Amino acid sequence: MDSVVTFLTTQNPEAAIAFYRDKLGLTYLRDDGFALVFDMNGVMLRINKAKSFTPAQGTVLGWEARDISATMKKLEQTGVAFERYPNMGQDADGVCTFPTGDKVAWFKDPDGNVLSISHHVA
Repeated sequence: MDSVVTFLTTQNPEAAIAFYRDKLGLTYLRDDGFALVFDMNGVMLRINKAKSFTPAQGTVLGWEARDISATMKKLEQTGVAFERYPNMGQDADGVCTFPTGDKVAWFKDPDGNVLSISHHVA
């Protein structure tokens, strides 16, 4: 195997393009008829087009951030809203800090796919 390809699903391709390109800053390559294709710093993201689907309950895609607070502020400026989950011990900004010191914040795309940014200490 040579490289990783990641997959998501959308019911609204136009909203997905606007979100992933304009809000998250990914490079939009093309619509190949079956999926929207993005470049994530050398990793291909294919967002399959479907008439209907049910998003997964957990995180389906995430990014590592050197500075999670700065990354969150940048995303919030583009209109990204961070999720709050009961019993996760998130701070006022929506960051969950685990006993290891790892930090995670979650947000959703227009189709309800759960995405995350995180900072792992190790």
